[in-house]
Amino acid sequence: MKAINYTSLFCLAIVLMFGSVSQAQEKFFRAIGTPHEPKVEASWNRYNTYDGIVDLMKKINKAYPKLTRLESIGKSYEDRDIYMLTVSDFNTGNPDEKPAMYIDGNIHSNEIQGAEFSLYTAWYLTEMFDDLEFITELLEDKTFYIVPTINPDARDNYMKEPNTPHSPRSGMIVLDNDGDGESGEDRFDDLDGNNHITYMIRKSPTGQYIKDPQDDRRLIRVADEEQGEYEMLGYEGIDNDGDGEVNEDGIGYYDPNRDWGWKWQPDYVQRGAYKYPFSLPENRAVADFVMKHPNIAGAQSYHNYGGMILRGPGAEEDKDTYNREDVRIYDAIAEKGEEMIPGYRYLTVYKDLYSVFGGELDWFYGGRGIYTYTNELMVSYLYYHKNEGRGNQEEELKVDKYLTFGDAFIDWKEYKHPQYGTIEIGGFKKNFGRAHPGFLLEQDAHRNMAFTIYHGYQTPKLSIIDVEEKSLGSGLKEITATIYNERLMPTHSSQDLKFKIERPDLVTISNADVVAGMIVEDEDFNKVNEQVHHPETLRVPNIPGMETVKARWIVSGAGNYNINVDSAKGGKASWSK
Repeated sequence: MKAINYTSLFCLAIVLMFGSVSQAQEKFFRAIGTPHEPKVEASWNRYNTYDGIVDLMKKINKAYPKLTRLESIGKSYEDRDIYMLTVSDFNTGNPDEKPAMYIDGNIHSNEIQGAEFSLYTAWYLTEMFDDLEFITELLEDKTFYIVPTINPDARDNYMKEPNTPHSPRSGMIVLDNDGDGESGEDRFDDLDGNNHITYMIRKSPTGQYIKDPQDDRRLIRVADEEQGEYEMLGYEGIDNDGDGEVNEDGIGYYDPNRDWGWKWQPDYVQRGAYKYPFSLPENRAVADFVMKHPNIAGAQSYHNYGGMILRGPGAEEDKDTYNREDVRIYDAIAEKGEEMIPGYRYLTVYKDLYSVFGGELDWFYGGRGIYTYTNELMVSYLYYHKNEGRGNQEEELKVDKYLTFGDAFIDWKEYKHPQYGTIEIGGFKKNFGRAHPGFLLEQDAHRNMAFTIYHGYQTPKLSIIDVEEKSLGSGLKEITATIYNERLMPTHSSQDLKFKIERPDLVTISNADVVAGMIVEDEDFNKVNEQVHHPETLRVPNIPGMETVKARWIVSGAGNYNINVDSAKGGKASWSK
């Protein structure tokens, strides 16, 4: 009788149990910087409806219950949940007490890719935890609050209903835009039924356009003294209310990014402002969450279009709000972002774009002292690595021909219009131009995520790097603790300090009879600032980035004692003798 080879049997059992893993290893070769065998399979070359977003968030939460928390932070106008994923290593402390990064997208409903970029961040952080030491340590120290869409109602409307690339920008509150006493009665009309609102043109002896003989997709404007063949009639639509105008009373109009409670101005000053600051339920939900989470030190909002990393202020009248020290931090992070995201430029809103009052960006910083950027996603540079500029028809037609093979453009076709007579309908689809084509989506998502992770990494990280004892005689001892902030951001921005938005950082010595407590202002010349009341817990106004603060106590008869640091935005640190 032959001896049983237990080693062979064991190996066979392993193959039978884990054959799928082996097969996966046979079929795939790991790419650098990307989850190899993710628990949550996700495709990053397409867009998710609201239901798709929620489904993916639930899958991430189910796969990583020790890294994520899924919750609704409020309801939209149409009663959809505004879902948030909290991502952190829950085993290393309360996520709401760690320095945190807030991320959202899609405040403007047609600016859809912000949701995908936010979702990609949550997916990447969870999938790469334990695989990459950097990500593991990051989630041990930090928390990410991620809200993929803060305008879920109109996101679904943009995708599921006929729209242009630019509509709807608002939420789904229907207003009377044309002042006729009725609301939303003359919206776009999808004349050819393809779910895209494209252009209407008509032959006219006074037209200013001709079709390019080499490419009839392209309309060419003739010289002023020349006669064209076609006139532009605008986007698809008919006069539904008989007032002689087309498409003049659609959804909205209000701008969710003019509703925030910092330098807010009414509609006659700032077009798009609604009734009063935070009159929109979606923005109110975000503001309430942020107010309840003083640990948020950095924030990122995703918009489109233009390839920009934006900081405030939104209006020149507000430029003095941004202190020089804070601008230095903004510059350091954003200039690194320009390296990470080719084609993107670091700009200031009021100076490089236009004036904005009541913007989310400014409320986060001005009202809460949080270092915040808005990234305007997608830029034509990504197509051919050339700076052709926004809306360049030549480039867009070339992209359609050579990169999307005709998928981006709807060819002109004849239509009998009830008011205009015989017209032609055609043009670029609603999801081309402002939105990334699928083949560019994942790369730009990763680069923007990397910038946001860098931003989150630079939120404060505190440690007690040294504790010195000095005998003063008569049973008294001097104890000096050095607290170091290992990151760029201070525990309090200048705006925070100016308006005392968050409490001071607390440095406490326990298990010691404290006679006096003080903050060392200049150790060389022994200059200190004594805190007379409750000297055991020193109230430190700020711990600057990449700098130290020294706390000192005079104690009587100290044995074993503990020192603890507690900062709203800087987290916690401790030392024990």
